[in-house]
Amino acid sequence: MSDPNDRLPPLNALRAFEAAARRLSFTQAADELNVTPGAISQQIRQLEDYAGTPLFKRTGRSVLLTDAAQASLPLVREAFERIAEAGRIMQAPARKGRVMVSCAPSFAAKWLAPKLDGFHRTHEGVEAWISADMGLTDFTMADADFAIRYGRGSYEGLKSEKLLDETVLPVCSPALLEGPDAIRRPEDLRHHTLLHDESGENDPSCPDWTSWLRARGVEGVDGARGPRFNQAILVIESAAAGRGVALAKQAIAAADLASGRLVAPFADGSTLIDFGYWLVWPKGRHLSPDVRDFMKWVKAEAAKGEIVGV
Repeated sequence: MSDPNDRLPPLNALRAFEAAARRLSFTQAADELNVTPGAISQQIRQLEDYAGTPLFKRTGRSVLLTDAAQASLPLVREAFERIAEAGRIMQAPARKGRVMVSCAPSFAAKWLAPKLDGFHRTHEGVEAWISADMGLTDFTMADADFAIRYGRGSYEGLKSEKLLDETVLPVCSPALLEGPDAIRRPEDLRHHTLLHDESGENDPSCPDWTSWLRARGVEGVDGARGPRFNQAILVIESAAAGRGVALAKQAIAAADLASGRLVAPFADGSTLIDFGYWLVWPKGRHLSPDVRDFMKWVKAEAAKGEIVGV
């Protein structure tokens, strides 16, 4: 006979608790779970009644975790991860022949998507699905098999494997290498518009135009002037259209450099930065043979060649 004290807590209330505890906000938890803040409050009260103790300290518009909540939160997260993984194993036959990878829109459009035909030619019967998202993948909720993240590679609860390093280099349309103001050396940039990448994918080691020019001893060029874009792909497209010179990430510019839409005007213009691209997936996740094949293929693609200046 089961002990009544061992009864399971209500699952929906646990989900509300995990989201609210992670975000320290009932309102943000409600947005994430597509319910009202009142519903989150009700589910939290239900869980507190079950626990017999408060789980949150209400302080105006914000909330803080009690000791009981802080102690139980890691176990709740692990439980949801295990439940999600159990569901994936149940769905394995239906998922056969499909690989879902999540990554940032700029990386998906400019690096991964142009290469997918090569994967499909060599892996008939397997479809690669790309989920482009600026936010970090929540593997307890997302359908992604793994993600490609831009960062330093340390992610709590996730395994990570380096895919490729990243460098930053000036790129422009080939048309800017011709005419009376042709770009031959960095000092020639004074005659051209500088394009700035202000996307959230930058890291502290990533140079802006001012620091790039300073590192090369270039004088007479105002590195602060020029339009700014909040998406790396917009910077690339503006440069390819001849609207100026972009300080771009190599991986994002690679396809356009290979096709000739863009050129790298300076042979020594590259700067290695701290962040890179990483394959990440939850610890303990079972990776199907199709997913492992895709990972092996994408690592082989990343190992091919480097872009150098003209």
